[in-house]
Amino acid sequence: MNFDRLAPHYDWMEKVLAGHRLQRVRTQWLDTLTGCRRILSVGEGHGRFAAACLARHPQAELTCVEVSSGMLAVARSRTREQPGAVDWVCADVRQWQPRKRCDAVVTCFFLDCFPPETLAGVVARLAEAAAPKAVWLVSDFAVPAAGSRRVRAQLIHALMYAFFRAGVALPARRWTAPDMLLSRHNFVLAGRREFEWGLLRADVWRRE
Repeated sequence: MNFDRLAPHYDWMEKVLAGHRLQRVRTQWLDTLTGCRRILSVGEGHGRFAAACLARHPQAELTCVEVSSGMLAVARSRTREQPGAVDWVCADVRQWQPRKRCDAVVTCFFLDCFPPETLAGVVARLAEAAAPKAVWLVSDFAVPAAGSRRVRAQLIHALMYAFFRAGVALPARRWTAPDMLLSRHNFVLAGRREFEWGLLRADVWRRE
């Protein structure tokens, strides 16, 4: 999986294809991070979450992990003039070890990149990095349970996964709901917002 080729184009692609919709999903639960000292964003991408987080919570210690050096360069450039400090980490999260446990984990359009057998390990690794009462924000695409909304989402997903499998060698072929995996690590769903007829979803999970 390599997003380097897409990194110079990702901003305009998102703007043309989704407008402000994805950013609305990314920042839906940003206020729930108030009071969090250490925030870990994994799969940060082009830095739009990081920029919003720094603007809202400049005193927090923000760590951004991204496997693509191209995306990381874009993210660093986007946040260069903002207050607050960011620890930028270019690494595959499956091999990365955090130095400290975090109060919040954030995964924006990241968990949908992995097939089920890999996703379980990714969630387990991030759960290990989370403090006992951590918050986990999940922003992602989703598929509604039934009806025309489900058919619409399945068609859009088929196009997206075909594009990203060809363009960046995305390992996943379809979306896998992470809910059961988060519950396995003692995270409980505390809030959910759906957008675009269930195609987009913003969750806040809290560890009990």
